[in-house]
Amino acid sequence: MSNHSTCTGYIKDIIGAIDRTHIKAHVAADSIAPCRNRKGDISQNVMAAGTFDMYFCFVLSGWEGSAHDGRVLNDELMKGFDVPAGKYYLAEAGYALKR
Repeated sequence: MSNHSTCTGYIKDIIGAIDRTHIKAHVAADSIAPCRNRKGDISQNVMAAGTFDMYFCFVLSGWEGSAHDGRVLNDELMKGFDVPAGKYYLAEAGYALKR
């Protein structure tokens, strides 16, 4: 039995979760400022969406560490990440509510 069936008993029509992580990066000297994240590290912001069956269904990398989660999510939606009508992904408060 998948975790998905357990979660759907609590939240109807939820199909997965979205989150991001920062991966340390080595960049050219003239690119350091935008890649510095809020903790002061030089990083790349990587966002991923996954299912409750433990599969990644979309990964977007390449954003500088200072990029806000909402901005990265907008880019993800523009690059083909699709949420079926009437379905939902869990996400933290850093992501704007979207239809």
